Amino acid sequence: MKITGVTIVRNAVLNDFPVVEAITSVLPVVDEMIVSIDKGDDDTDGLIRSIQSPKLKIVYSTWDMTLRKGGRVYALETDKAIDHVSADTDWIFYIQADEVIHEKYHAVIRQTAEKYVNNKRVDGFLFNYLHFYGTYDYVGDSRKWYKDEIRIIRNDRSIHSYKDAQSFRRGEEKLDVAKIDAEVYHYGWVKSPEQMKRKLKNVQRFYHADDQQLEAHLNSLDFFDFNEFDALRKFTGTHPQVMQQRIAARNWQVELDISKKHLSLKDRLLYSYEKLTGKRLFAFKNYRKIIK
Repeated sequence: MKITGVTIVRNAVLNDFPVVEAITSVLPVVDEMIVSIDKGDDDTDGLIRSIQSPKLKIVYSTWDMTLRKGGRVYALETDKAIDHVSADTDWIFYIQADEVIHEKYHAVIRQTAEKYVNNKRVDGFLFNYLHFYGTYDYVGDSRKWYKDEIRIIRNDRSIHSYKDAQSFRRGEEKLDVAKIDAEVYHYGWVKSPEQMKRKLKNVQRFYHADDQQLEAHLNSLDFFDFNEFDALRKFTGTHPQVMQQRIAARNWQVELDISKKHLSLKDRLLYSYEKLTGKRLFAFKNYRKIIK
């Protein structure tokens, strides 16, 4: 069985993406790691080349900014990166530049992939998500944070990246997936208030084709107010080993009163039901779960 990792990256230094940690966190799981780089406006190339691994395969691509509306360019670049995956690969492990896998899940990921490698009903694997917010101490705890998503797909060229690379589909058809007992640690919302605002301004370029809308976003506040959350909880677990140096270097402090829930009546009822039962009612699912 062969697993190939895939990621795309642009302006990782400017946006302070933990992409080195993301890549390093999946290297023990994959047999090869394809990193597609747009050289952009910083030394992302040098940052990726600092990773010392014979598994690393770097390719280059120029992102078409005329296709940025709705984040479409992310999906197109993901598909282009996947084109570099060799035919002898069984599974493709897609990881985004701000997503990290805890080392405690390495064994179960390999074991699950091996278990279903010959079961052609399974198009991919569904991971749970932890969305960190503000600092490494808080996790998103409301319905606005997606609960799970596909991150491993079968090496099948009829499968493509969907919308803004949120997930994968076969044409417009949802994939049949198996649940994997592992979590993705998403750190996209953990930055200083100033860096968070800069990152959001940069990301907006990939969602607004209208230049006037884009200009309005770029001229908004110079800092991000982390107090504008709906529901958070304290994180009591451990972070991946590859994140320890970054966590120790944190140079900002955000204190959030997580006892407050800023939810509408409807969302408060749905939130309470989910906490009681573990089930999320009326949630959009971008997949068909055939094996729990």
